[in-house]
Amino acid sequence: MITAFDHIQLAAPPGTEDALRAYYTQALGMTEIPKPPVLAARGGCWFQTGPVQLHLGMEEDHRPSAKAHPALRVTGIEAYAERLKSHGAKVKWDGDLPGHRRFYSWDPAGNRIEFLEPVA
Repeated sequence: MITAFDHIQLAAPPGTEDALRAYYTQALGMTEIPKPPVLAARGGCWFQTGPVQLHLGMEEDHRPSAKAHPALRVTGIEAYAERLKSHGAKVKWDGDLPGHRRFYSWDPAGNRIEFLEPVA
């Protein structure tokens, strides 16, 4: 029986950890969490907010997907979009999901991330 997602893994080009740290901690408000030493030697970085973990692993010849993406549920979506924009992140609104407000943003490695909030 599956009970929950443990984490989401995204890839990024080697050497982009500092830019990823700025995006995920400063713009998204996540906390960087330590990787186990054997995994830390591979590079990359891990982040968490509440029970949500997002892992960034380094990948040679990284090419971000045009479609595949994690979707993060947020509260106060308008303020969250403004927060991202104030950190220089691109925000693209999409009104095609009934019952939700949502937008997309892209991390420094080009990974698309969906942000959504149910409409009451």
